[in-house]
Amino acid sequence: MDYLVRFAQIHESFRIPELQALADLFGIDVGFADYSQYSPHCVVRLPDRDAARNLISRSILTQGIYELWGIGSTYDELHTDTRRRTSNLWQNYKSASFKFEVQAFMATRSLSEQNDLITSFSYLGFNGPIKLRNPEQTFCVFEDWDWGGSAPKKIYFGRFVGGSSRSILDTYTLKKRKYLSTTSMDSELALITANLTHAAPGRLFHDPFVGTGSFLVACAHFGACTMGSDIDGRAVRGKNGRNIFTNFEQYDLVSGYLDTFVADLTHAPLRRSRFLDGIICDPPYGVREGLKVLGSREGGSKEVKYIDGEPAHLQDHYLPPKKPYGFEAMLNDILDFAAETLVESGRLSLWMPTANDEGVGDLEIPRHACLEMISVCVQAFNKWSRRLLTYQKLREDDVKDQIPQPISQSSNSVAAGITANELNAFRKRYFEGFRGPPQQVVFDSDWLIGAGRPPQSHFTLSSDPSPGPMAIPERPIKTLMDPSLVPRTHPQRKQIADGGRPWVVCIQYTIQGKDDKRSQSKAMPSWAGRRHYRGNGRTA
Repeated sequence: MDYLVRFAQIHESFRIPELQALADLFGIDVGFADYSQYSPHCVVRLPDRDAARNLISRSILTQGIYELWGIGSTYDELHTDTRRRTSNLWQNYKSASFKFEVQAFMATRSLSEQNDLITSFSYLGFNGPIKLRNPEQTFCVFEDWDWGGSAPKKIYFGRFVGGSSRSILDTYTLKKRKYLSTTSMDSELALITANLTHAAPGRLFHDPFVGTGSFLVACAHFGACTMGSDIDGRAVRGKNGRNIFTNFEQYDLVSGYLDTFVADLTHAPLRRSRFLDGIICDPPYGVREGLKVLGSREGGSKEVKYIDGEPAHLQDHYLPPKKPYGFEAMLNDILDFAAETLVESGRLSLWMPTANDEGVGDLEIPRHACLEMISVCVQAFNKWSRRLLTYQKLREDDVKDQIPQPISQSSNSVAAGITANELNAFRKRYFEGFRGPPQQVVFDSDWLIGAGRPPQSHFTLSSDPSPGPMAIPERPIKTLMDPSLVPRTHPQRKQIADGGRPWVVCIQYTIQGKDDKRSQSKAMPSWAGRRHYRGNGRTA
């Protein structure tokens, strides 16, 4: 039967992957009949009502699921389709208490309009009492409008079947959490990530970049047993009497907490065998400070240092030496670790950053012979995004003919170098403002000459002569310039104004990046170049 899913209009690229992940977790066969990321309504095909309730019960990005009674582009079509689909069901709800709702997306309906719409369904013949609180049955009319439209483009009518878990967002909001930091993952995204990774009772989950434990709390909410590690012992130990365990006590999830310990991914004291059901992490991007891993630049062991007669490395506040670590190398190590420790069909979910201007940006999506890519979800910011990558461990029969190898050996994407920028291409571009390579913009301007013959010489004007002479384009840029537009402080203003008539001035400039307004305004003369850039290259 067809059902209508009402999504929350947020994190659009996460919505279908979350539903599909939950369908796989519960073994439900789901089909997506009608969906658009620009609409909160999605028509799905499910075996029965129990499957619909189970599918939606722990979803974070949905508000509810409805038995689809009718669909149409107009209300006449909607009523006709409702009679065709459900006339045999009306008798089942004839005496039940009920209420009607009207929800309009991208529009509003007045109370009188809502009453008129509800009255148009009087042919259903419901005789039960109307209850606005806790009715036995809830029916809802959903209108999907275009912005500024005069009528809805699509209308749905359905009976409420089950609600989602979106209400728990208020419980787990970071505003109320006792132990957190500036890098704590948003509670909504943490819960969505736990759904995508199939956190469930009886499963063991590990976060190798645990931080303040946002992912562990989310997985424990869904019944999983959790543990984590972090290279920063301060995050694990906590401060002022608060730590990760404090959060588990706050939410009464102590039974889902195993332990956390100090270690980095490359030196984790975990056995390399298949015992994890899920790995979930948000690895550091190395922007605030370069990525580090345990070890020294020189390599090899060093003499033991003593403080007050006790080895320094055995003391509580010991900070071990660290060496630079490449971001691509870290991604490779995460995939290798997952391939070695996940059980068959176990899942890995990790976040990675990327620039917005070149497809996936500087970093290719990492792949591994033992892991199948399940979904790629994108959270976009201004000039960069972060992607949630979800993998599933393949069965041995599916990879027996392949030789598992780290992605670092199958790709040339691993950076070489010793500085933070050399080891992390994303970090370098982040601090460069994600500008593209220098470009020369040449406007197709014609000779625009007034009365009289053109002058014998052309003046080259530049707002920033410090970089040196600018490249001469193949086709000179020629523009008629009114002397009154030239700033009084410009050294060539007097020469331009001599003769009492306009002169033709050759203006040359370059800009950094095709959409970088800041570099344009810096590189272009404020009285000429900016005007050209916003127009079509012709000035009269």
